[in-house]
Parts: sequence; structure tokens; C-alpha cells
Amino acid sequence: MVLSKTASQSDVSVHSTFASRYVRDQLPRFRMPENSIPKDAAYQIINDELMLDGNPRLNLASFVTTWMEPECNKLIMDAINKNYVDMDEYPVTTELQNRCVNMIAHLFNAPLGDSETAVGVGTVGSSEAIMLAGLAFKRKWQNKRKAEGKPYDKPNIVTGANVQVCWEKFARYFEVELKEVKLREGYYVMDPAKAVEMVDENTICVAAILGSTLNGEFEDVKLLNDLLVEKNKETGWDTPIHVDAASGGFIAPFLYPELEWDFRLPLVKSINVSGHKYGLVYAGIGWVIWRNKEDLPEELIFHINYLGADQPTFTLNFSKGSSQVIAQYYQLIRLGYEGYRNIMENCHENAMVLKGGLEKTGRFNIVSKDEGVPLVAFSLKDNKRHDEFEISEMLRRFGWIVPAYTMPADAQHITVLRVVIREDFSRTLAERLVIDIQKVLHELDTLPAKVNAKLAMAEEENSKNGTVKKTAIETQREITSYWKKFVSERKTNKNKIC
Repeated sequence: MVLSKTASQSDVSVHSTFASRYVRDQLPRFRMPENSIPKDAAYQIINDELMLDGNPRLNLASFVTTWMEPECNKLIMDAINKNYVDMDEYPVTTELQNRCVNMIAHLFNAPLGDSETAVGVGTVGSSEAIMLAGLAFKRKWQNKRKAEGKPYDKPNIVTGANVQVCWEKFARYFEVELKEVKLREGYYVMDPAKAVEMVDENTICVAAILGSTLNGEFEDVKLLNDLLVEKNKETGWDTPIHVDAASGGFIAPFLYPELEWDFRLPLVKSINVSGHKYGLVYAGIGWVIWRNKEDLPEELIFHINYLGADQPTFTLNFSKGSSQVIAQYYQLIRLGYEGYRNIMENCHENAMVLKGGLEKTGRFNIVSKDEGVPLVAFSLKDNKRHDEFEISEMLRRFGWIVPAYTMPADAQHITVLRVVIREDFSRTLAERLVIDIQKVLHELDTLPAKVNAKLAMAEEENSKNGTVKKTAIETQREITSYWKKFVSERKTNKNKIC
């Protein structure tokens, strides 16, 4: 006689995940659950929620790498449990970081002798790299002021208004005044002449951007260097330059090798670059390189002897993964100069394809430059009826994530869309994006004009009648409410027709 039994609710071994109670019972969101659940159920629940995220490869807002070769993915997973800070246990990983630092230093034309090692460190990203570089400038400036018997409590940095938010964080966290050169319509990077005018005896450095986040443009570091050399001669100061090459540091050496922006310029004392952008590594790796040892104050460096020899360390955090350091080394030796050049050329050519497609529509002004980070920033020639934010929102229906944003002061009246061309963005995708943008434009043309103009007229009428003028927030809320109502009604009508 065959014995059998009915599976109880607790006997989950015979259930598929979707047949179990774990996919129908509610899990607490903000408190740890009292009981355990099977590993496959936990995986499936989380995986199902993550499906609602955007597709990273269609996230055209991001500069960060979203694809790597399977062999490198395997190296990353093999090292996922290595804590980089345990240098005694993982000396080879430390050696790989040192090799990366020296390769990047040579790429940036650091003045190194044949047997001289570069001064630099791997970081979690360019934000940490910028913090470290800024601290080095601040401490060196303070030391000099103290030696001269002068006040050292009001340091400042001169930048353009187009700098990434990490510079604002550095200024606020480490009590440094941020003096920003304002932008203007048609010129969306720091003006070197105006920057040098703002330099004073308390300026710890001028920060130049090689690849603006806003439109990908390279700032003129050579002109900045030449103007600052003259000012230093006139004043007796020695104000240095830091180059934020987060986006452009792995582009300029391969596409524009003759461009002077790096350590070939005497006032450039440090450079940061994001390995996880055009260094072609997943998120979590940046680098900062100093010109020589004198540019990094010794008191900021901690020395450990875990390896039986002196190992200097200069970081803001302690524990971090080793995977990204290993991945960066993989890319540097796997691709070499030839591979990086080919990839950057492809990115540039695909950016030109996208630019050409947008220009053919006749509806856009191109805000980005051909020389710079391979991206296309563009704005509507006429945004009276519909604006760039509406295009950005409607493109999401096709899966594309294309950001729309306003420029910083004094160009905040300019709104742009931006598409970043990464390694995994092919010509086919560029052509597909143009087609989808054309579809969005056609659909917007069939919709009524955005309510901004109507509300502006109503506001003007109210002011004539003595009605209290609405605040900007109130106006924006009214616009949003009106637009949501219109879209909702339109969807309802379509459903009725179907």
C-alpha cells in the first residue's frame, strides 16, 4: 500500500514560491519581521519589487558604467567578500591599486622619474576624491599662512556655478567659502578670466571642470593656468589649480591627446577622475592623483605597517570593497590605450548620430559641444506650448530615462534635456531614441498648450483686479493638478473608445 500525506502549510519544500503563503502574506516594511522566510521566497519578493526600477542601460541621465564583460563580472563576484582595508590579508589587491594609481598618473602626464612612484589613492568615487584633494589644499594653505603669521580662518575655493554638488558638500562640511563664477546664456562653463579676478590671498585653489555635468563641455584649463601664473607673479601668491576630471579624465587622453589640461600645466597640483564613469567600471570607484609628494601634506597621511613595510593611507572611510579596484585594473590591462581610444571614439560618433537626428527635427537647439564628454544636451527652440519637462516625462513610457533640468545662475531661465552616451549605447539605440522623441513631439503637438501661459495671464488679470498674487509653489501645484487631471481624463476617454 502506498502511503501519502497532504502537504501542510508549513511544509514549504513541495511548494513553488508562487504557491506558498509568502507571496500573499503582507511583510512589514519598516520593521524586521518576527519570523524567518525561505531564501527563495525572500529572493522572489525582492526581485519582483526591483522589476519596477528603470532599466540601467536606458538610464541616459547617468554617466556611470552599466555594462562590463562577463569575465570582469566574475572577478568582481570572486572578490565581493574582500575588505580592501585588510592590506595584510590582501596584499595583492593593494598592489593592484598602486598599479592603477601609477597607470593613471602617467596617463595624466605626472612628472615622474623612471623609478619614481605616483602619489594617489583609490576612493569610493569622485566625491571622496574631491574631499581629499580639497583637504590637502586647505591644510597646505593653512600651514603657509601660519608660518607667515597671517590669519588662516577664511579659506575659499573659486569654481564655476556648473560644479557638481560634491564641491558644495566639501565647502559646507569643511568650512570653506565657495566663490562661484556665474554662467550666462550661451556660455555654460567657468570663464577663466572671471575666475582669476575672484582669486584673493585666501583662495586655496581654483577648481576647473574637465567635462561639465550640464553640457559635457571642457573648461579651458590652459588659459586658466596662464592667467593664474600672471596673477601669482603680480601678487606673490601661489594659488594652485585642481582639475575635476570626473567625467573627462578618461576621455581627453584618448580623443584629444594634444589638449593641455593635466600635469603638463605647472599650476595643476591634483586631479580626480571617476573610474566608474568613463573609466568603465561599475559604481563605487574614483581616483585622486597629486603632482608630487610636496602637494599632499604629510600630516594628512596615516602610516600602517601591516605588510612589514610602511604603507601610507589617506582616505575618509575605512572599510570598503576590493571588487571595484580589481575591476579597474582589469579594464586598464584588458583594453589598454587602444581599447579605450576605440570605445571613446565610438561614444563620440554615436553622440554625433544622435545630435544629427535631433537637428533634423528642426525643433531643438544643441547646447552641448562636439569636443568634450560624449553627450548631447538640447533644448526646445519654442517651449511656449510644451516644455522639456513634458518631453522627459513622456519618454519614460518608451523606457528612456532622459533628465530635464534648468541651468544654474545666471542662466536658470534655460531648460535642457541631456543624453549621456556610454559604452553600451549603440548607434541602433541612438536612432531608436530619435524616433521615440519624434513620436513624443507629434503627440505633444496634438495636446493643448501647457497651462503655464494660461495661468500667467490669469495672474496678470488678478493683479489688475487687486487679487493677492499666488506664490511660485502655489502656481506650480495648480499647474501639476491641472495637467494630472487632463492626462487622467484623456486616458479614461481612450479606455471608453477601446
